[in-house]
Amino acid sequence: MATIPVLKLSMLDAEGDEKEQFISLLKAAAHDVGFFYLTDHGVSPSFLSKVYELTKSFFLLPEKEKLAIAMINSPHFRGYNKAGNERTNGKADWREQFDIGAEREPRKLTDNDPIWLGLHGYNQWPTSLPELKNVMLTYNEVLTNISLKLLRALALGLKLPENSFDNIYGDMPNEHIKLIKYPCGNLTAESQGVGAHKDSGLLTLILQDENKGLQVEVSDNQWVDVAPVDGSFVVNLGELLELATNGYLRATVHRVVPPEGPNDRLSIAYFLGASLDSVVPVFDLSTELTLSNSFIKTDPNNPLLREVGLNYMKGRLRSHPDVAKKFYGKWSNLV
Repeated sequence: MATIPVLKLSMLDAEGDEKEQFISLLKAAAHDVGFFYLTDHGVSPSFLSKVYELTKSFFLLPEKEKLAIAMINSPHFRGYNKAGNERTNGKADWREQFDIGAEREPRKLTDNDPIWLGLHGYNQWPTSLPELKNVMLTYNEVLTNISLKLLRALALGLKLPENSFDNIYGDMPNEHIKLIKYPCGNLTAESQGVGAHKDSGLLTLILQDENKGLQVEVSDNQWVDVAPVDGSFVVNLGELLELATNGYLRATVHRVVPPEGPNDRLSIAYFLGASLDSVVPVFDLSTELTLSNSFIKTDPNNPLLREVGLNYMKGRLRSHPDVAKKFYGKWSNLV
């Protein structure tokens, strides 16, 4: 708790010193840790309870109904996956999940089109839980608005124009929600809820239940629990912000360990990515914010690309080899 700072978003809506204090605290958290709790964010507890209860209801659906909307049916990487289907660092993640993106008209790819156009498309939705669609699309809109407020505050903290990140975000951002269930029991010492990784986008906002499991690597092989805080979002920065600031803003390695107790763990993760047709710039920061040596670390076997669409599609193809093989076999050289 002492390592992960707590920020009150309501301070940003205040005037004068309180707003400036929030911007300063945000910049420090984004540089020092790359993770923080966000409270006083204005999203009603009743709405968050609805999001949580619908997530719980989804995972209680019969397996047959969940498999009817499996991701293997979707070239856009939308839908349900059983535990073990997604992979991080080549190893199976032990979590059930349901992936949702922005509802957009799908494109039929030609050989002349960039592969990332295949990510645009419609979601799959369970027929017996019709309320899920409207609530999750509303949730997406609400968290997008919060994320944009944070990005603009970050820009001010970096002494950049307030809308500096808007060009990366664009008119068609890569918004993404994961409903996640980490099952308890039948696990080995080698099991991972999610393997150690950095998020690839701009910002991630996580709604946790009361069960711990999320951990942050604050320094080499030193892991800290991000304990649940009721009514808060856990916010972390993605690699696009790290790239754009040459490492001044920190995308931190994190993981999820499987539940140790008798209860499953639920979380809802929202990811704000950049427009798929954008290229990440490097901002010209003031001298005091410029690092002499960037601490950006990238896997030589999985290089980080500034071309947003290619970078995101590469991640999807690696994480979901079954979908990749079915729909994108001729692009296998990308991974």
